[in-house]
Amino acid sequence: MKIGILTSGGDCPGINATIRGVCKSALNHYGMEVYGIHNGFRGLMDGHINRLTEESISGLLTLGGTILGTSREKPFKKASATLNNNKPSLILKTLKDYGIDCLVCIGGNGTQKTAAKLMEVGVNVISIPKTIDNDVWGTDISFGFDSAVSIAADAIDRLHSTASSHQRVMVIEVMGHKAGWLALYSGMAGGGDIILMPEIPFDIHKIGDTIINRLKKGKPYSIVVVAEGINTPEGKKAAQYIAEEIEYETGFETRETVLGYIQRGGSPTAFDRNLATLMGGHAVELISNGQYGRMVALQGNRIDSIPLSETAGKLRLVTEDHELVVQGRRMGICFG
Repeated sequence: MKIGILTSGGDCPGINATIRGVCKSALNHYGMEVYGIHNGFRGLMDGHINRLTEESISGLLTLGGTILGTSREKPFKKASATLNNNKPSLILKTLKDYGIDCLVCIGGNGTQKTAAKLMEVGVNVISIPKTIDNDVWGTDISFGFDSAVSIAADAIDRLHSTASSHQRVMVIEVMGHKAGWLALYSGMAGGGDIILMPEIPFDIHKIGDTIINRLKKGKPYSIVVVAEGINTPEGKKAAQYIAEEIEYETGFETRETVLGYIQRGGSPTAFDRNLATLMGGHAVELISNGQYGRMVALQGNRIDSIPLSETAGKLRLVTEDHELVVQGRRMGICFG
């Protein structure tokens, strides 16, 4: 049995730990061969593939990024009218040439969609969800999320002292185009006073009132945590827009901080290392049992899997009845 493994989409902490989990399980327990495919689905078309050994995966558990490289190549994206899309056929040829029996795809929502399409054209596929946004439908948590929350919460902790010293409003922007999980979890963990997410509409006047009311209670500074994907006027960045509006509404000095790619970098947390290891191992177990076309998922405290057809094209979003939102509102935190 020969396994091919690739990583696609944005990088995040825990990818290398997942590669390690797949490889060590396949090599040591099942006696399989593992081939690393470089630069995502592009590597499948270019034939940029090499065999992975115990030696080549040494030291991966704590290493950030991905040793296989990544890309945002979408081989099933509709080609222009004048260009035939032969990318899927190139992928099938490469898999046949290397004798790869099953493909393990590590990635976020776009990767799950591509993996499902590969399954439809006859490729044996297992996928593993990876995203700091935590928005892959079907799994309670994706590896990379806990690491990003820790990084963002630490940044919020550090902004408290500056905000307090200068009696300012500090607006911190975290990642999350369509889902506010990172803003919610880091905002709550970091003691944010206002948390804004794409899923929950906000009223800038209410935000201003919240900040003014905090001043009346003897709290001369506020921390505002903003997901990058909140609704803003065209061309306005989330933190920039909210900071400008708060200054206009309240007259308070307001500063913005955008964490950006810092949230994706560095070594994974212990939680993500263990989750990645378990997910990688479960992927190989599915392959050994011939259970293809599935995505590995954490459901409660158990590692399981769901059909790829169920997750492709769906998003896991924050709802207003989520326990952290409910508890936050009870504590006086403004969600917009």
